[in-house]
Amino acid sequence: MQIAFRPATADDIAGVLAFWRDAAEPTSTDSAEALGRLLRRDPGALIVAVADGRVVGSVIAGWDGWRGAIYRLAVAPQQRRSGLGQALLRHAEDRLTALGASRLHAIVVESNENAVAFWDATDWEHQAGQLRFAK
Repeated sequence: MQIAFRPATADDIAGVLAFWRDAAEPTSTDSAEALGRLLRRDPGALIVAVADGRVVGSVIAGWDGWRGAIYRLAVAPQQRRSGLGQALLRHAEDRLTALGASRLHAIVVESNENAVAFWDATDWEHQAGQLRFAK
């Protein structure tokens, strides 16, 4: 199976949302409106992995001019443990460093054992002393 990595477009929104329903923890921002805003505000931030015309992976690599942030790294269940997650992470890191980010952080759902195991297997540091607040 050939997998292509590319920035998502507005035409991908429905496919990404369907993919997330099957492959990711639900969030309050999983909507066509929210994805449309992201694509307009930071074109290129949503990177998709596509195989046979279907989204099989995604990552959001957002840049605010100061720090790079990685969100919604998700891989289709049948593609897990194939290296696709690592490839998506490399694409996200490459995008952010090309934009000038010298510090990156990732938001990971602590209760998702698969996600935590993935991040533990990377060269990223778990900053246990950090707290995250959300509204």
